[in-house]
Amino acid sequence: MPFRRQIPVLILIAAFAGAQNFDKLRIEQVADHLRYAEGPAWSTEGFLLFSDTVENKIYKFTPGAPVAEFARVAGGPIGNAFDAQGRLYTCEFRERRLTRTAKNGKTEVLAARYESRRLNAPNDVAVRHDGQVYFTDPAFGNQQDNRELDFYGVFHENPRGELEAVAKLQTRPNGIALSPNGRILYVADSDARLIRAWDLDHAGAASNPRIFTNKISGVPGGLRTDDKGNVYVAARQIYVYSPQGERLAEIPMPDRPTNLAFGGADLQTLFVTTRTGLFRVRLK
Repeated sequence: MPFRRQIPVLILIAAFAGAQNFDKLRIEQVADHLRYAEGPAWSTEGFLLFSDTVENKIYKFTPGAPVAEFARVAGGPIGNAFDAQGRLYTCEFRERRLTRTAKNGKTEVLAARYESRRLNAPNDVAVRHDGQVYFTDPAFGNQQDNRELDFYGVFHENPRGELEAVAKLQTRPNGIALSPNGRILYVADSDARLIRAWDLDHAGAASNPRIFTNKISGVPGGLRTDDKGNVYVAARQIYVYSPQGERLAEIPMPDRPTNLAFGGADLQTLFVTTRTGLFRVRLK
């Protein structure tokens, strides 16, 4: 069982030209002894959920309280997200599906097949304010042995339940995030070591595919954006990019980061999952 302990680590941020005020930051370890942590998602009700993918569990952290088990998900929970109604979206990579859980606990399958073939292994999910859902569908390790699709997908599902492929890639997409206004979709490409971007219209349709930034050090995983539109990438460390793709800073972590999410009462705390733990970093 993970537990909360305060391990402050003072770090000096490596800043680059044009950077915001990234000064010395303090990292606090919130939980450890996890098998493989992923998918942090902050609820407007004041708590964070995150997955331990190996243990098939989702944990809950409420600031001021110990980490507690929230749910057991046999399908292999990994990426998580909340929508504007407080419903929880979870990528279940073992069951090869995306689910949505209502606040009353009722779970429904949103996506499990594309053109009658099973998905590969949904990995990460983002939900726009109007209910447009985007998720990545790579396949890592032995997940590739049972693939039915001949591509690695980036998918969009609209509120009517219609599923379409934003991209059919031969390299594996991983983390996914939206710009603050919901008009740009970002996707990490773990194989190509870059971040892809698309423009989104009012109906959620994607266009203008492009490379946002490349030559990322390490394997890019989870993504998040802040209210200024900067993009935070979990890779060898946490790397911060401007909306124009200029690298602003890096935040060294004590363990290899897997994903990240903003949270706290003022949304100025960066929660970071790593292979074995959960950390939080208070930003200015």
